[in-house]
Amino acid sequence: MPPLPVVLPLAMAVVVFLAPSKVWRPRLVAATAAAHLAATLAALRHPGEVSPAAWLRLDAPGRLLLAVVSVLFLACAVYSVGYLSYRVERANRRFCACMLATLGSMSLVAYAQHLGLLWVALEATTLGTAPLIYFNRTARSIEATWKYLVISSVGIALALMGSFFIGYAALLGGREASLLFGDLLASAPSLSKPWLRAGFTLLVVGYGAKLGLAPMHTWKPDAYGEAPGVVGAVLAGGLTSCALFALLRFAQITAAAGEGLFANRLLVGMGLASMGVAAALMLGQRDLKRMLAYSSVEQMGLLALASGLGAAASFATLFHLVNNALGKGVLFLTVGNLHRAFGGKTTAEVHGALRRLPLSGYLFLFGLFAVTGAPPFGAFLSELLILEAAFDARRFLVGGLYLAFLMLAFAGMGATSLAALQGRPPRSARDSTYRDSFTTFAPALALLALVLLFGIHLPAPVRALISDAAAALAVGR
Repeated sequence: MPPLPVVLPLAMAVVVFLAPSKVWRPRLVAATAAAHLAATLAALRHPGEVSPAAWLRLDAPGRLLLAVVSVLFLACAVYSVGYLSYRVERANRRFCACMLATLGSMSLVAYAQHLGLLWVALEATTLGTAPLIYFNRTARSIEATWKYLVISSVGIALALMGSFFIGYAALLGGREASLLFGDLLASAPSLSKPWLRAGFTLLVVGYGAKLGLAPMHTWKPDAYGEAPGVVGAVLAGGLTSCALFALLRFAQITAAAGEGLFANRLLVGMGLASMGVAAALMLGQRDLKRMLAYSSVEQMGLLALASGLGAAASFATLFHLVNNALGKGVLFLTVGNLHRAFGGKTTAEVHGALRRLPLSGYLFLFGLFAVTGAPPFGAFLSELLILEAAFDARRFLVGGLYLAFLMLAFAGMGATSLAALQGRPPRSARDSTYRDSFTTFAPALALLALVLLFGIHLPAPVRALISDAAAALAVGR
């Protein structure tokens, strides 16, 4: 039987789509998200005995990914109850159903142990999130949706070709053709090196398009800029985490085949390029949502770079992935509140947010500190660990560029954010009836509290979850 964290949201997506009540659909999404988290915790405590040859199996990396996705989605689902109550002019049938379909697809990524099944799961996330980007039904949102679909589809096609190349590399190595990760890892030394290199390159480009690595990042500013803030949180915190886990699995196989240096150089190069491009584009940026999109490009570059530092940086990479996913949730949820209160998302329209919407304004400010790696938040520790891994490997140039791009990103995000937060709010915003409510404020506060907790004291169960995933992915590297 398929695992409950996969089946539950997919089944409830059908139920929600057929539900006649516009009020109850978001509540069903929130209830399903809570049940999904309960099922996830049960799976973490008692994973059960599953054959290593099974296509669906929750290994250590999958457990971490499933936990991150489930926690983030619960916050987004609770927020959606309040958000959709303000958007009464919009039908929410497709929105609620697609949210749950996306949760089911992301959960399937965590369980997938087969190259083909992983590809199907990641493609399903694209199909599930596209209608969410178009929720506002404006000319710019339809343009953003098509750009997202086209670039993601090209990327996923290249990833499929890369998966075929990996399978063919195993076939040429004299092994029985198998696309299971465990079999590929076991037979890695006999894989055909040219086909393996070509396959990994295609996978980096293909899944890199889902991550938003430069130069495949061009869909992100439009999609994040035009989608509701809660959708941006799912994309920047959940979808990108799924794509990164796929890349980490392939990097592990490539390294086990003796091509670790090739894989690491490619990841470090793509990571530095993404960080540099994003940092430059954030300088002078005036659109808050587009700024967060470029921040996501920068953070995905940072994670790609950390992945290329090898096994020594595995814990730091996964720890930062957790911090980034939760921190991005804080920023996108609160920027959605600012958008509703001010009726815009540029610094020409949004200023004086700390006065007009103090709860969301201060949460956005602290979320900015959390994502940019300021102490005492968790991202400060994870970024420090990544820098330490770079210097321990005597990659001093990489470490220096890493620090420079982080400082540029902080300067760009800080200038734009402070311009929106400080000052006196415009009359149009003062006359707006929008106010923070429990459902639109509490989810972001909970996520921020987690990122702060992880910076002060990483709980033993969370540390064990990250450590086990890092140890599993480090095998062969």
